Amino acid sequence: MSSIKHILVIRLSAMGDVAMTVPVLRAFSLQYPDVKITVVSRPFFKPFFDGISNLAFFPIDVKERHKGFLGLLRLYWDLKKHKIDAVADLHNVLRSKVVRNLFALRGKKVSATDKGRADKKALTRAENKVFAPVKSMFERHCDTFEKLGFPIDLSNPIFPSKSLLSEDILSLAQIKSEKWIGIAPFAQYDSKVYPLDLMQKVIDELAHSGNKIFLFGGGEKEISLLNTLKGSHQNVIVVAGKIKLQQEMDLISNLDIMLSMDSGNAHIAAMLGIKVITLWGATHPYAGFKPFNQSMDFCITADREKYPLIPTSVYGNKKVEGYEDAMRSILPETIINKIKKEL
Repeated sequence: MSSIKHILVIRLSAMGDVAMTVPVLRAFSLQYPDVKITVVSRPFFKPFFDGISNLAFFPIDVKERHKGFLGLLRLYWDLKKHKIDAVADLHNVLRSKVVRNLFALRGKKVSATDKGRADKKALTRAENKVFAPVKSMFERHCDTFEKLGFPIDLSNPIFPSKSLLSEDILSLAQIKSEKWIGIAPFAQYDSKVYPLDLMQKVIDELAHSGNKIFLFGGGEKEISLLNTLKGSHQNVIVVAGKIKLQQEMDLISNLDIMLSMDSGNAHIAAMLGIKVITLWGATHPYAGFKPFNQSMDFCITADREKYPLIPTSVYGNKKVEGYEDAMRSILPETIINKIKKEL
């Protein structure tokens, strides 16, 4: 019987990456109900982990108390009080390495997620490309727990129930009487964003088909663009900037389907058990970031016959000359037909 009764889990930032840990931790909590988990992450992400029974959340204060190297030492001392037995570092960057190594020096068992950089490099390089799926991040996180003595089975996932919608959300969304489609048309890098003129065609057709559409995003620039996409459609609602993250998640849990780029919103919807259609430009689901429990058939990718170097990078941050319009090889009709079929 394992002597480990309390595992510290480190996953500090990046919304999509944090969301990708949730299905793994939910499965862990169900399969090892006697082991406590404490997740260290930014305060903003706390709602992701609500409802996981034996999980506590520790918010890292990167602006003051836990800032810089001295801040990491303070973080270690703050966490040490929680009687941690082992550390699962799901981030594996310099900051998380410092904290986990401090625990290791005290004789605690530690493990870290192998990000598979060599496999990803082989997939994304221009010459001698190895175009084959690499291990998913979900599998990699499971490997991290297995090293601590806790294999995790993700084959029969259990998702949270649909959230009850608050008055604030209902005043925005109204009572559900039609199919609800979420659309998150933005991503961190332009190479992962479906051209807005084509996205407009998708929204117009889905709106004319009698569905209710919710547009997700953040920041003034995105909100302005979302309002342009909404146009005069009464059944298209811009959610961005109107409700908090927890409320957005409650709304997403009631969607019939989500259309997203390769971005954080795809992973939030997937962790809630919602069908997610994803659009991939310079990136590709083979790199290990396909949303959790979603069919490869739900991943609509740019035309590799026309753009054979895809994926050009793991995160979409590498610009390749001549590939600026790769996403235009995905036809609006392809997206519309896929969504209508799944509805």
